[in-house]
Amino acid sequence: MKQNIILAVETSCDETSAAVVVNGRRILSNIISSQVPTHQKFGGVVPEIASRKHIENVIPVIDQALKEAGTTMAEVDAIGVTYGPGLVGALLVGVATAKALAFALNKPLIGVNHLEGHIFANFLAHEELKPPFVALVVSGGHTSLIHLKDYNELELLGQTRDDAAGEAFDKIARVMNFPYPGGPHIDKAAKEGNPNAIAFPRAFAGQEGENKFAFSFSGLKSAVLNYLNTAAQHGDAVCVPDVAASFQAAVVGVLVEKAIAAANHVGVKQLVIAGGVAANSYLQTELAAAAEQNDIALFYPPPVLCTDNAAMIACRAHYQYLAQDFADLHLNALPTLKLGRG
Repeated sequence: MKQNIILAVETSCDETSAAVVVNGRRILSNIISSQVPTHQKFGGVVPEIASRKHIENVIPVIDQALKEAGTTMAEVDAIGVTYGPGLVGALLVGVATAKALAFALNKPLIGVNHLEGHIFANFLAHEELKPPFVALVVSGGHTSLIHLKDYNELELLGQTRDDAAGEAFDKIARVMNFPYPGGPHIDKAAKEGNPNAIAFPRAFAGQEGENKFAFSFSGLKSAVLNYLNTAAQHGDAVCVPDVAASFQAAVVGVLVEKAIAAANHVGVKQLVIAGGVAANSYLQTELAAAAEQNDIALFYPPPVLCTDNAAMIACRAHYQYLAQDFADLHLNALPTLKLGRG
């Protein structure tokens, strides 16, 4: 079987990444240049700064990816790139670079949905994994349930009505004075706390009908903020680990309930987690226990493939390459690109 070599570029937020992947499953290189130290002092990503850093880093990162893979541009079969969703300026850097490479080398150009890339990261970590399955996508910008019927056939089952789970983690972490990115710090603090200490609300839990696979975390975020503000006004001591554990339990409880319900609803026995929040240890533990009770196999990537990276984009691009799903040189950044296709 001929080896298909994909060079992919990812610049949707604050990581500049390039990767070389063979046949959609074998990573030859996956270079990630993180901007976390740059944005940390601002408490979050500053879009204009992120774009400038991508411009500085994208070519050196691509060169390093090719060098580490022991591959030349001539040996690459196609160029994959994230074109949405994400920060428009950041996306434009990657898209422009990929289009230039595709044009100069006369190689196919493949536009990849960033969120689909997160789902496909699981294929890189689990050689035995194949569709169909349900994917729980949990990141800073999105919380969705997807039925992956085949490699190029996805159905959106439900998504958040407001804040994403990762966004709620980051906002609560900021108020609790944890450094950016805050999610891992909440996860760590929660290990010392009691998840039942504070009864924070769980929106749409146990719901049927149109809310069956919908999420909402804005009310939970407000409840935690109100709890902390009230304690500060009254001069009451706050047990940070208990707040972190109770907040995390409220988020994870709803995620687990709906993910298992979705898998049972479509009749699949495989469930994957994708996105930055997939690295949360409490989510992994709780979902593993629920999956076992329902005779469902659970998969999630290692931490390096949970966060933004180009290897997952190359994996997704490989299956689009096989389907001849190519873009032309008019490909543009789509910051609000939706997830799911028929």
